[in-house]
Amino acid sequence: MTKKAEKNLETIGWREWVGLPDFGIPSIKAKVDTGARTSSLHAFDVERFSLRGVDMVRFSIHAEQRSRKHPVTVEAPLADRRSVKPSSGEAEVRLVVVTDIEVLGRRFPVELTLTRRDAMGFRMLLGRQALRKRFVVDSGRSFLNGRRVKGTRRIKGRQAGKKS
Repeated sequence: MTKKAEKNLETIGWREWVGLPDFGIPSIKAKVDTGARTSSLHAFDVERFSLRGVDMVRFSIHAEQRSRKHPVTVEAPLADRRSVKPSSGEAEVRLVVVTDIEVLGRRFPVELTLTRRDAMGFRMLLGRQALRKRFVVDSGRSFLNGRRVKGTRRIKGRQAGKKS
């Protein structure tokens, strides 16, 4: 990328509040990880199923860091299965969904691999595919997208992303 093109990109910090509107999650804290190719999301109770001939996945999310309260249950089309090599070093096959993400007032589609991130510091990683040609990362700054969306501290349990 040229320096001129780089100057036209918005800057984000090493951690940001992002939204997953299709999942009914107005804000979730994400670590911006340029070392990760694909973005990932903490998901549990993951279940594959078929709906009218379409491969689907149902899963739950704890959007609030260090809390197991108010899980959000999501249903989404299964986009792919992918082998991912996480920081532990051992490859694992993960399910992939595609959904819109909101960052710095911009909304765009992102691929998310689903995995348990209970022991990790962030419920979501924003990988370089989502960042490419959209943002540059300032590793010395945080929350350039602002703070948590007001009123989202407690997300009551619900189902999101359900398509009839």
